[in-house]
Amino acid sequence: MITMRNVTKSYADKPVLADVNFEVKQGEIFGLLGPSGAGKTTIINILTRQIEPDGGEAFIDVTPREVGIMLDSGGLYSHLNCLENLDLYARIYDLPKGTAQKVLENVGLGEDTKKAASQLSRGMSQRLALARAILYSPKLLFLDEPTSALDPGTARGICKLLRKLCDEGATIFLTTHNMDEALKLCDRVALLHEGKIVEQGAPEALCSNYNAMRTVPDLEAVFLQLTGVEL
Repeated sequence: MITMRNVTKSYADKPVLADVNFEVKQGEIFGLLGPSGAGKTTIINILTRQIEPDGGEAFIDVTPREVGIMLDSGGLYSHLNCLENLDLYARIYDLPKGTAQKVLENVGLGEDTKKAASQLSRGMSQRLALARAILYSPKLLFLDEPTSALDPGTARGICKLLRKLCDEGATIFLTTHNMDEALKLCDRVALLHEGKIVEQGAPEALCSNYNAMRTVPDLEAVFLQLTGVEL
């Protein structure tokens, strides 16, 4: 579904990505983990054709209309309420009446449909941005920190929703700083450090490989062991 081969990218002669290689299989949740500045957002921007790589190949196996993107809570229409924000896109995609309301309920905004986007908290704006990304049931979802700024209960609900979407056939590519979330939610992860993939694989397998005691899985400890840097 997603392929990156030997991808490089620099800004003002400063390397941001160096020989990045990975593949994402159809129907899986793939997590990209790394500290701020590691190059995670640059990878998403390349895959979604917002910027071009300097070298290598990057492509996705779906059409643009089959892709949902949530990079942040930006792009919302502040003068419209939650329902109006989604109804606008529902009309563009000719979705059945009531779709916007249902999706708002799925992300925990069912009682806030009339609240203006300008009046939403950061966490609520995050949920509205996620609702917009999943509104038309895309085959491929790019999610940048989808549960940041959310309370633990809401975050668990969002993770449950993402797993349901995956079970229904969607492929999900997400970035996260939440190691526990990555362990429980992702089928595979890639650890990114200074623009390089230092390790990738199933979360529990990575933890087992780098934990001689074979005890509690800890992705953060694995990253620290590989890079000397804390997430």
